[in-house]
This record gives sequence, structure tokens and C-alpha cells, in this order.
Amino acid sequence: MRIGNGSSPTQFVLLGLLNQTEVHTFFLAMILLAFVTALAGNTLLLFLIQVDSSLHTPMYFFLSHLAFMDICQTLIIVPKMSVDFLTPGNPISPAGCGTQIFLTLTIGGAECLLLAVMAYDRYVAICNPLKYSILLSQRVCLSLAGGVWIGASGDALIHTVYAMYLPYCGSKAIDHFFCEFPALMKLSCSDISLYETLVFVSGIVLLLIPSSIILASYTCILSTVLKMKSTKGQQKALATCSSHMTVVGLFYGAAIFMYMRPRAYHSPKQDKIVSLFYTIVPPVLNPLIYSLRNRDVLGALRKLAGKYRVVQQH
Repeated sequence: MRIGNGSSPTQFVLLGLLNQTEVHTFFLAMILLAFVTALAGNTLLLFLIQVDSSLHTPMYFFLSHLAFMDICQTLIIVPKMSVDFLTPGNPISPAGCGTQIFLTLTIGGAECLLLAVMAYDRYVAICNPLKYSILLSQRVCLSLAGGVWIGASGDALIHTVYAMYLPYCGSKAIDHFFCEFPALMKLSCSDISLYETLVFVSGIVLLLIPSSIILASYTCILSTVLKMKSTKGQQKALATCSSHMTVVGLFYGAAIFMYMRPRAYHSPKQDKIVSLFYTIVPPVLNPLIYSLRNRDVLGALRKLAGKYRVVQQH
């Protein structure tokens, strides 16, 4: 890491999302509440999927990965953000900043790809149910999950290495609440036009293509659902699809807005707000939307509670 023409290592400072005022303290409390809710909801979901054999299906296999990603994302961002609020000016080393960039990009990219895989899973289950066990066999599911993690981590590694080897001049203050490379790029004193092209290409691969797959999958699902004779079944499927698409739209919309705009159109205040919608909000909503409203998950939860009561009685 270089500053100007020097070669000595430097420390960065994250300016954070909030200031030390009563109103911002309240917002931090809300974020910490969301953090606890996300951890509790996703941990419970992971536990239920592991202990209940009725949830050992492709759908819940992918949901377990989503829950793990959401747990990791909140742990990577919220604790550090809270410490920076309590002790302003708390530095972060280049290695720490690079690690945070790599981890957040890996988890974020993996979630982008996984949501497309999950949409394909629902498409096969509803539109081609007779082929479900073949098209989503255990081997296929493991391959898809492996591809999601490998693809996301490979993309994250490229961006992290590039960001860490750029020269940084003057200010060491990153106007953000975590190390995110669009915010870091503003401190660089080199020409990053080629890198902006790379970011745009990554956006197409990780954001536009997966979101197109999701849109196509849900369009086919809705077409199949609307042909059902059962009005109750139609209403249930439409309610589920609409809630899924709301979360997906929020996640991809915010990420596309952040990563596929030219650097000149970015403003620190706007970027920080937008970042909340694909880092902190989805981990809170995903367990509610995808799982805890699901009859199978609620059944597994009731069975677990019943076993606990039996143990307590003895």
C-alpha cells in the first residue's frame, strides 16, 4: 500500500454511517436489533435444516447456504461498524481493509448467484416436477453450490488484489461504514478507468445475468400457477412469489445501483444508505420471507419444541 510517491504502509479510517448524536444512537440500536434478529433467525433456520430429516431436500440445502451467507455478512460488517461508532477514528489496517473487501464481495457475490440457483430450483419443482429428482440430484446440488462459492470468491479475489495494489494519495479517511471498493477507489491517485470496466463486466455476470434468470424463472412459475384450477393455491403461490420478488428486487436493485453506476455519480451519503439494502436488510428479511413463513419449517420448529417439552417434563 502506497501513499503518494512513498512506499510505507498506512492505516485507513472508516468514517462510519452514523455520528455520535442521540438520533444516530437510536439508529445504531435499531441496526444492532436487526443484527441480533438476523443472527437468531438464520441460526435457527440452519439448526432446523440440520436436525430435521424432512428438510433434507434441495430447496432447504440451498436455503442453508443462504442462511450461512447472511450470518457471515452481518458478522463481517456490524461489529466493526459498532466499534467505530463508539470509538471514532479507530483505524483499520490495509490487510484488515483488504480482508473485509474480500469477504463482503465473496458473500455478496455468492448470494447473487445462489438466489438465481434457488429460483431455478423452484422453477423445476413447479414447472417440471417429474424431472425434479434428476435435474436437482444431490450431485447437481453440490456442483451448483460449489460453483456459487468458487465463482464468487474468484471474482472477489481479483477485485481485492487490484484494490490493495493501487496507490493511495493524501487522505486515508474512507467515507463509508465498511471497506467497500467503490468508496476506496475515491482515495486512489491513479487512473482506474480500466478497473471501472472490469467492475461493469462483473456486474453483468453477478447481477444482471442472475437477476434475468430469476425473472425468467418466476415468470414461468407464475404462468404455471395461473393455469391452476385451485383459487386458494393460486393466491398462496402469488403471495409467495410476490414476497420473494420484493426481497430479490431490493437486493439486486441496490447492488446494481451501487456497482454499475459511473464513479462520477456516486455520493458518500447515498452510497452508505444504498449499501444497507444489500448488506444488513436482506439477512433480516430472508429467514422471514423464505423460511419461517414456510409450513415445513414451522412444522419442524413445532416438532423441536415438542421434543424439548418432553425432555423438560422428564
